[in-house]
Amino acid sequence: MTAQSPAFDVPADADLPPLALDIDGTLTTPDHTVDPRVFRALPAWPAPVVLATGKSFPYPVALCHFAGVPERVVAENGGVVCVDETVRVAGDADRVARAVAAFRERGGDLGWGEADTVNRWRETEVAARLTADEALLREVADEFDLTFLDTGYAYHLTDPDVSKGAALREAAAVLDRDPAEFVAVGDSMNDASTFDAAGESYAVANADEAARAAADEVLADGYMDGTLAVLSRLVDRAEP
Repeated sequence: MTAQSPAFDVPADADLPPLALDIDGTLTTPDHTVDPRVFRALPAWPAPVVLATGKSFPYPVALCHFAGVPERVVAENGGVVCVDETVRVAGDADRVARAVAAFRERGGDLGWGEADTVNRWRETEVAARLTADEALLREVADEFDLTFLDTGYAYHLTDPDVSKGAALREAAAVLDRDPAEFVAVGDSMNDASTFDAAGESYAVANADEAARAAADEVLADGYMDGTLAVLSRLVDRAEP
């Protein structure tokens, strides 16, 4: 698959809203690879774009780098916010570490192998493979007063005071924007808080039930096709 135009033209003087975009399931293909159209669509967007993901901090930063857009990211489900060289790390990482230790002491395995590149650079939460013992993870989450998230790609244990939505509000403040100006697109339960913070929200067709229930609209198209459909609609709406 080769890079191609983003299926719409963005007028240079278009008055377009800032975006809050999830990555997995939203900017990717059904095979879980980054859709190459991302590398045309994101740089073409004239308003701020915040990438909001459950992945650890380096992943969305790298995507911004390779797409040639400013590093405006929410990582670890809101645990890390980086906007225009301002970085904030939140959440009780020590409590998460104690929960992981308890999980392992009871026979649990996060499932990523010895290298564990999924968690190696994670600062505020932990992610487990979907093959991990879900019941045991939920048990330790309750015991340590942590939030359990099933994003469809991994299980996450995170501080209950941390969310993508709260992080988007922080990012908007740094950008001197009202969160209600943002249009959000996502596919998972961890995007529900983003949808609540944004002024307009869309769940792609492959979204889970939590995202569908929280979104203003569920799209007919999934993955990057759905995201591009939203961007094209916004461009059409902005034209006189």
